[in-house]
Amino acid sequence: MHEYGVVAEGLAKRFGKTIALDSVGLAIPRGQILGLLGPNGAGKTTLIRILVTLLRCDRGHARVAGFDVACQPVQVRRRIALSGQHTSVDEELTGLANLVMIGQLLDLPRRQATQRGTELLTRFGLQDAAGRPVAGYSGGMRRRLDLAASLVGHPEVLFLDEPSAGLDPGKREEPWRMIRGLTADGVTVLLTTQYLEEADTLADAITVIDNGQVVAAGTPAELKRQVGGHTVAVRLNDPADTGSAAAILTAVAGRRPQTSTRNELVVPVTGDDDLFEITTRLRERGVGVTELSLRLPSLDEVFLALTGTPTTTTGPTKAA
Repeated sequence: MHEYGVVAEGLAKRFGKTIALDSVGLAIPRGQILGLLGPNGAGKTTLIRILVTLLRCDRGHARVAGFDVACQPVQVRRRIALSGQHTSVDEELTGLANLVMIGQLLDLPRRQATQRGTELLTRFGLQDAAGRPVAGYSGGMRRRLDLAASLVGHPEVLFLDEPSAGLDPGKREEPWRMIRGLTADGVTVLLTTQYLEEADTLADAITVIDNGQVVAAGTPAELKRQVGGHTVAVRLNDPADTGSAAAILTAVAGRRPQTSTRNELVVPVTGDDDLFEITTRLRERGVGVTELSLRLPSLDEVFLALTGTPTTTTGPTKAA
């Protein structure tokens, strides 16, 4: 059994004078989730199209499910599934009929396709809606059905594009729970998403690309440490104490705090010793707080730090 679900090294792709990918590499151990992040035009779509054998790279090589995407595309396609951000099921058919149809398109006998469809509907909590037309499904139910559809062929590697797109925040946990469950079966997942909370919640590791190049890679915690150290955030009981609290934070941290969108005083610190010192001084000055926390930067802050400033190039334009 191959150790990695996806391995890519030195992938490059150019469209005329436009560089879409420039020596991109990544590796996803079998049964893990990699979050692929980047601004629009970073090269994510081009990379995915190469990995699923829809596009040939100009340079470099990649293996998916143990097979070379350029030399063994048929073997790769038999072992992967691609689930886009827009549901691909037929609204006029029932949930079960959709899965049976997909199974038959994958050359499964009808009886086996029906068995597989029923099994997946039960696994994704859709058994009670199996006989209902998809047109009557909620957004969350459709996303679950779309995920189920991508698993009919027992893929080893699943490419997920915006799995919770269009769902209310409270509904995103449904597909997230299902995606986390896939890795227990050994499925490797490459996830692209604009919801950084989604990547932070699901991904074992993250690769950030910008202007066709990998600009950072690591676990969510590693990326947060790479961008900056710890931050202390203070929310006050009484806004009248803002001046006193700001003075304390400035004295301990050596820089003036910023005010966040949540009306917190936020300042970078070197570690937990600064937190303890701030806590002591606030207590001594009688400054009451509603919240006091020590945290790493959020993934949103990491993303902005890594990709927020456009890269100026003197050569050919880089785009997706």
